[in-house]
Amino acid sequence: MSTEAMTRDTQSEQSAATRQPSQGSAPERTRPGVIYRPATDIFETDSAITVLADMPGVRAADLDIDLRENVLTLTGRVTPPENPSEVDLLREYKSGTFFRQFTLSERIDQAKIDAKLSDGVLRLELPKVERAKPRQIVVKSG
Repeated sequence: MSTEAMTRDTQSEQSAATRQPSQGSAPERTRPGVIYRPATDIFETDSAITVLADMPGVRAADLDIDLRENVLTLTGRVTPPENPSEVDLLREYKSGTFFRQFTLSERIDQAKIDAKLSDGVLRLELPKVERAKPRQIVVKSG
């Protein structure tokens, strides 16, 4: 990933066990529950940066993507799947909130960012501005 195109993940780095509660400097909580840091893969091409974030159990209606002052914030809420008449016999995961922030550089065309959520994976396409795309310059003789 080009450090100029997407400058940094604003939370401290953590091991690959991303379903563990965040130990980083997350913002102050306004809702109870566990906060998870989703595993994220980032790919770069000449024209865009693609971000894939694992958010199992998050529905599109429970996903907020906020962009302000060059900070892209992903917040996805997972609610318990049972209804009020059911009683837990075994629970291997806790419901909670997925949270991740990235600081974007001026090389990203923020007006054209596209997001899709499918099978628990969020796919963000961050297109680069025209001037940031590499190009070949033709040399003329004489």
